[in-house]
Amino acid sequence: MPSIFAYQSSEVDWCEINFLHSELVAEFYNTFSNVTFFIFGPLMMFLMHPYTQKRSPYIHSVWILFMVTGLFSMYFHMTLSFLGQLLDEIAILWLLASGYSIWMPRCYFPAFLGENRFQFACLVIITTVISTFLSFLQPTINAYALNSIAIHILYLMIREYKKTSNEELRHIIHVSVVLWAVALASWIGDQFLCSFWQRINFFYLHSIWHVLISITFPYVVVAMALLDASYEMPGQTLKVHYWPRDTWPVGLPYVEVRSDGKNC
Repeated sequence: MPSIFAYQSSEVDWCEINFLHSELVAEFYNTFSNVTFFIFGPLMMFLMHPYTQKRSPYIHSVWILFMVTGLFSMYFHMTLSFLGQLLDEIAILWLLASGYSIWMPRCYFPAFLGENRFQFACLVIITTVISTFLSFLQPTINAYALNSIAIHILYLMIREYKKTSNEELRHIIHVSVVLWAVALASWIGDQFLCSFWQRINFFYLHSIWHVLISITFPYVVVAMALLDASYEMPGQTLKVHYWPRDTWPVGLPYVEVRSDGKNC
């Protein structure tokens, strides 16, 4: 039995031809496409810092986990090792769990959230710890389970999209869903249509997934922050801005906190 540290010890192997560009890097493009996590993570931490100061310092942990996810994904695709696969999937699990515990709107879990989010956060952490141990038992289904969690988050966002009249929120949710749908199509296409892509020498769909999902996540965070604000930040409103400029057609979203002197 190969060591869990050994190259190609994982049962998961994506469509990109292994060791085509380097003897040390199994999947070259899938490895280095994770660089966007190291660009957007620190940038979003900086842009969202004023909001984080007013809402919760734990939000910094979300962006740290975001960068850790990129790091472990890079390690996995470089080695295709079993350890790399598990680290990548566990990092994603904890990233999603941190978002759940911080931003899940109070109205969806009133029995647990009540007036204190700490109880809900404890429940999420306990569930995540258990799920972390279970991930070692059936590692091949981890990616599908993680995408199921992401689908649930997007379901909640679409539900709010239908209810809200806030045009900023509707725009953010709309862009989030479109980006995630295109990213998921890339992931599925690489997973299940590999023979076709190999025939036309196009091995980049999983790399495209990395780039698109690293852009989608900031949009989802901003959407959840807007949904969360009416419950957790009464008397204040969030204004959406885009980096590098609001006037540009494409940008990275973040929020500015404004006091309005009234409850939402």
